[in-house]
This record gives sequence, C-alpha cells and structure tokens, in this order.
Amino acid sequence: MKELIEAARRARENAYVPYSNFKVGAAVLTEDGKIYSGCNIENASYGMANCAERTAIFKAVSEGQTKFKALAVIGDTKGPISPCGACRQVIAEFGIQKIVMANLNGDEKVVYLDELLPFSFAKADLQKGNWKNTVRI
Repeated sequence: MKELIEAARRARENAYVPYSNFKVGAAVLTEDGKIYSGCNIENASYGMANCAERTAIFKAVSEGQTKFKALAVIGDTKGPISPCGACRQVIAEFGIQKIVMANLNGDEKVVYLDELLPFSFAKADLQKGNWKNTVRI
C-alpha cells in the first residue's frame, strides 16, 4: 500500500484549491495492478468542486477501468483523512473494498467498505421490488 499512498501524496501536489488551500490527493489501484491518481479541484461555485477520490476513480473509469482493489486518500490533517459522503457513495458504486486513509505525518488507517458506508445505496436497490426492503426510520 506504500506505493498507493505515495501516488496519492504526489497527486495532492497538483490540487487546485484557491479557496480552501486544503490539498487532498487520492490514488486507486485496479485489479490488474494499475494506479490512477487524482487531486481535489475547487471552483468558485463550491458545489462544482470535485474531491480527490472521485477524480482518481473517474480518471480510471474514463480509461476503461471499473474493477478496483483499493483506494488511498491523503491530506494534511491531524489524523488520517476520511472520504466525504459523496466519495463514499462513489467508492461503494465501484465496490472498492479496501480504503487506506492517511495524513502527511505518516499516520494510516485501513478501513473496509462496510465500515466506511454501512448502508450504501447500490444497483440492487434500483431493481424492481428491492426498494420495498429499504430500511426507513
């Protein structure tokens, strides 16, 4: 996982963050061993920003990759950085089971998809009739 974290660290340097100055990098490992990296990209219209995790995943998908082994994310945070909710849903969409959260101080935490997003919304939920089984409070 060191190579994946290092790819995320390098990608972080390309972050476009003129508003928050909060650089994040991510890298995703495909089943066939390729690594795609990405950084966060801000926009004056904040809702149009894109996180590093989604940038890396979308970059890989745009190159024909849809099967992944792991994802690493890194930021300049006190503890290991965690993906936001939108990124968690994209991670779930592609079934990325292993997520390595890290910071620039060398702290790392490995979590798995079920821990990261225990009640994810998936393709199966859209199949006819499955919506009836969705948990609602």
